[in-house]
Order: sequence, then structure tokens, then C-alpha cells
Amino acid sequence: MNTIRTWMLAATIAGSAALAAPAAQAQGKSLTLCWAAWDPANALVELSKDFTAKTNIAMKFEFVPWPNFADRMLNELNSKGKLCDLIIGDSQWIGGSAENKHYVKLNDFFAKEGIKIDDFMPATVAGYAEWPKGTPNYWALPAMGDALGWTYRKDWFAKPALQAEFKAKYNRDLAAPKTQTELKQIAEFFQGRDVDGKKVYGAAIFTERGSEGITMGVANALYPFGFKYQDPKKPYAMAGFVNSDDAVKGLEFYKSLYKCCTPPGYSNAYMQEGLDAFKSGQAALQMNWFAFFPGLFKDPNVGGDKIGFFVNPAEKETGSQLGGQGLSVVSYSANQAEALAYIKWFASLDVQKKWWELGGYTCHKGVLNDPGFAKSTPFAADFLVAMGQVVDFWAEPSYAQLMQAEQARIHDYVVADKGTAKQALDLLIQDWTKVFKEDGKL
Repeated sequence: MNTIRTWMLAATIAGSAALAAPAAQAQGKSLTLCWAAWDPANALVELSKDFTAKTNIAMKFEFVPWPNFADRMLNELNSKGKLCDLIIGDSQWIGGSAENKHYVKLNDFFAKEGIKIDDFMPATVAGYAEWPKGTPNYWALPAMGDALGWTYRKDWFAKPALQAEFKAKYNRDLAAPKTQTELKQIAEFFQGRDVDGKKVYGAAIFTERGSEGITMGVANALYPFGFKYQDPKKPYAMAGFVNSDDAVKGLEFYKSLYKCCTPPGYSNAYMQEGLDAFKSGQAALQMNWFAFFPGLFKDPNVGGDKIGFFVNPAEKETGSQLGGQGLSVVSYSANQAEALAYIKWFASLDVQKKWWELGGYTCHKGVLNDPGFAKSTPFAADFLVAMGQVVDFWAEPSYAQLMQAEQARIHDYVVADKGTAKQALDLLIQDWTKVFKEDGKL
């Protein structure tokens, strides 16, 4: 997951926290950690105070709003800049950052310090740390587990009149959906309805074209319907998988959900627009990243007893888009020893427990497998389920070109009404084939 609009406040808070470091520490060693500007980053600022207290190494933070995060940080890495000692980079960057030697390989360090990568959830190791995929070569420590999930207006669902009307129409209770089909029925039920004297809409979903939004959104329909990126037995062989009959049905479904059930003017929406729609009482359902759920639960207007959470629904199969990031040491840093000390500190079970308590999403099995974890928050159990069924976009060094191609093809079909779903997926295979041929993969 990469991009958001307007998270400047988070960056300001983080910057203030860095400037507040005691003068004695500022005169000694310091590290700069680079990440996106969002709620979990604020939690990391708070958590990192313990590292400074323990080591006397001051922490500075460079947090960039999501719409600019990838461009800003990948430019920094490609230019071999020295701004970042540590970086929490997106899962899709791992291939390029490893092959271009932007990140320090961590295998020897893990072995020396007794850090066991098996202590972390397998999906996060594969998604955030490994390159090449499926090999024991690690370029990051899983840092911020995340997946696509859903929120819903639990208080609206509980209204007796709506319950009765819904059951009469669909012969089932108005409750969190278990399938994509049920999700669409709920969205249709609420679309244009008057609730508490206000016109509301069915579902806030991702449609943004400029960065990664519609790709991250449509995946959560494609995966459950049966889309695959490639032949499991033949890497980069995409025909019959990317454009399978099931994949076509998934893409058609996502377009139908967009057309029937989104708020007005929702043709270029991603994370922030979804949050805005849900917080303002516009949407009955919202797709978004689990990373935002702690803040939503605390929201005075739509949180608490008013909000419910559910895992991306199945259809033919289960599947949720992987989000989240790994923590890496930048190879151009002059402070690699101190940066590695931060990773060692962050990997400890006690720190991971506090990370979860502060609003970060730990990937550590010692926290996730605790008997009390599933009940620690209203969304913790769903998070565990989602992380057990995640699928990620290509993590290839050329992921940016691959992403741009899907953004264009899917948006053209879903939002701009160009061509058919099958044509969009056929063209996407052509685009991706060209990239992989240029990379020497085909």
C-alpha cells in the first residue's frame, strides 16, 4: 500500500517530536527514520522515545504524505541520498531495493543477534522482507502488518425497521457480509436511503487513478473471484490467469459495485476520501486499510458502538490485498551500526507488544498468537483472519510500470466505461508482458 492525500498534520507532529529531543542527545548520535505521514507514524514516534532513553541515540523522522511518499523516497534511494538511515518502505519496493542495493541485507545481522525471522507472521516475511520471493534472503524486518478490511455502520444495521425490511427482501439478517454478493446487496440496500434524516450511500471503495488506489481496491474483488497474477507452475505466464473467466467476473463485479453504490463524484477516491465519507456519515460500508481502524474506533461521531469491522468477503475463494511495510537499513547511511541497533530493539517481543498497544500493527507471532490478542480490540480477530489470506501485487523491480499499467486499464474500464472487462485484462497482460520482456523475464 502506498498513497494518501492530506496527512500534513501527522508530519508536523512527527517533526515537532524530533525537534523536541534533548540538546545533549542532539549533540550525540542521531538516526533519521523515513516513512509515510499517517496515524501509525505518530505511534512510532511515541514508541521510539524508549529507544532513545535506552541508547541515548536521538531519533529524527521524515514523514511524507502518502501521495508523494513513493516518488520522494524512491528518488532518495535512487540518488543514493543520505537523508534516511532507516526506512519503512512499501512491500512492492523490496525487489528493486534489494537488486539495486538500496537496502542492507540482514541475514548475517539476524544470525549474529539471534533475531529469528520465524518469529514473524509468514505472510509479512514473504511480503515485506524476502527477495527473491520464496528464498531465505531478508532485506527488512516486518514492521507494520496491514491488509484491506471493511468498516460498516453497526448502528444503522441494528435499526429494527431496516432489519425487518432487509430480511423481507433477502431472507437473511442485515449483518456483516460473508460473500461479495452479500456485500453488494447491502450496498444496494443503503444506496440513496434516508437514515436519521440524511441521504446515505452504499459503499466507499477505491477508484483513484494517479498512484495505486484502484489497483489496491479492485484486487479485493478479483482475488475472491479467482484472479491470479501468474501460472503457479510457470512464473510470468499470465494468459488464462489474469484474464480468466473468473477474473473477468471479478472485474465486472467491482465495476457494478462502483456504478450502483458509491457516493456522488467518487471517481478518483482512495484512503482519505473513504475516511471522509465514512466519518461524515455518508457511507454504510467502507473499504480501507486496517491501519486506520484504531483511529476510526476512537472517532467521536462514528466510532465506539456505531462502528463494526469485517474481513474482505469471500466468493469463490478468500483473498485480501496485502498492505504494510518492512523496516530496512539504507545502505547509503553513515550510521548503519546505530540503525541496526534500532532494528534489534524494535524486533524484541516487549517492544512489539507496546507497538500494538500504541496503534501500530505488529507482525510478531509472540503478540499475535497470545490467547488474548483476538479480543484486544474490536478488529484484532479480523486482522488475524485477513493476514492469513493476503495476496500482494507484483514486488518486481519494475513494479512502478506494472502498477501504472493496471491503474490505467482498470480505471478506464471501471470509471471511464472504456471497453469490456475481458478487453481490459487482455490489454493488461500485453502491458505486463512488455515490461517483463524488457526486464529479461520472458
